[in-house]
Amino acid sequence: MSRLGIIVCGLLAASVLGSCTKPAEQMEPFKAPGKDYGKPLPPGALALRKIDPKDYPNFGAGYANRARLEEAIRNSLNYLSKKSSQKYFPYGDISHQRAVASLQRFLEVLTRVNSPEALNDAVCREFDVYQSVGCDDRGTVFYTGYYTPIFEGRKQREGAFRYPLYRMPPDLMKDEEGNILGRRSPTGGTEPGYPTRREIEQGRVLDGMEIAYLKTPFEAYVATVQGSAKLRLADGTLYELGYAANNGHEYTPVSKAMVDVGVIGRNEVSLQTLLRYFGQHPEQVYAYCWKNDRYVFFQEVPGGPRGSLNEPVIPYRSAATDKQVFPRACLAFVKTNMPTSYGGQVTQNPYAAFALDQDTGGAIRAAGRCDVYMGVGPEAEAVAGRTGSEGALYYIFVKQ
Repeated sequence: MSRLGIIVCGLLAASVLGSCTKPAEQMEPFKAPGKDYGKPLPPGALALRKIDPKDYPNFGAGYANRARLEEAIRNSLNYLSKKSSQKYFPYGDISHQRAVASLQRFLEVLTRVNSPEALNDAVCREFDVYQSVGCDDRGTVFYTGYYTPIFEGRKQREGAFRYPLYRMPPDLMKDEEGNILGRRSPTGGTEPGYPTRREIEQGRVLDGMEIAYLKTPFEAYVATVQGSAKLRLADGTLYELGYAANNGHEYTPVSKAMVDVGVIGRNEVSLQTLLRYFGQHPEQVYAYCWKNDRYVFFQEVPGGPRGSLNEPVIPYRSAATDKQVFPRACLAFVKTNMPTSYGGQVTQNPYAAFALDQDTGGAIRAAGRCDVYMGVGPEAEAVAGRTGSEGALYYIFVKQ
């Protein structure tokens, strides 16, 4: 899916690790002046550092949050079974063989433990633990959430459905890693750069490459930021779209510009706030959304969405990180705050769970960022759009 990260990335954050009863969009954001969650690592540095057992978190806290965990692990094992995955290892002292063995051993552990204490003891006894150095070399990682929206849509332009999503254009040049090289020139060479979001949408440079149409320009924007969408067609069926490529430009959150000019308050930043604002002010969509040059192209993906490993992403079990500095497909342990939706009320609560590193994103850079996949539709939207909190990120590998 190679997604972009949630729209509010870099602005919304929870206040402290602890329970909170306010909806996240009304919370006082975490104040971290000068903190750069996307701070690059030194050249050649990896994101993970092996830590002493005295610094291990309580892995038993993840015992209750195991829905579909085995399925996600098997998806990672399927990816690692492909010869092409071997070129991304070794990762530091983690060989490809050890990455596979770690997932296999953890599956065994899950079959035999019957309590949080037993799970924690097994991890501490049988695995080495590595922690992300974070954005500050002290382990601080900023978490956001992403999801797959469901919108009303059409395959052909009709009536109110006149805002397009596009297929990957044939003149877009990329390497085997999906990195954008530029645009194919008329002579067959490669020209650097590709049209921006504004040039694509305002200049209509991709007429004829439409894959679907939505009712509003901001819904189309959300789809390109999330990197996947399910569109409900006139007959009630769902048309599933997934990531195909991007235009190679950097991601810029539109909410920053909106806060800077005061149209929304810093304490109000959430996906829900943006959906509400642009629903009331549709004439302002392009004024802000064209500030984000990055654009995603789509393909039909039945049974999706899939992550950048071309494996299905599973709610709360799949995470997106920067694949330049984190190991693909490996088992992670997430410790942060997460919103919880219950009875229409969204609250912030401490969260700890195992997840698999199975995706990436344009806004997910360096060791200080992680994005957790929340699922499909309105309930996932309510949670993903309010996720933003500091925490810690750990990886576990079987002892050698």
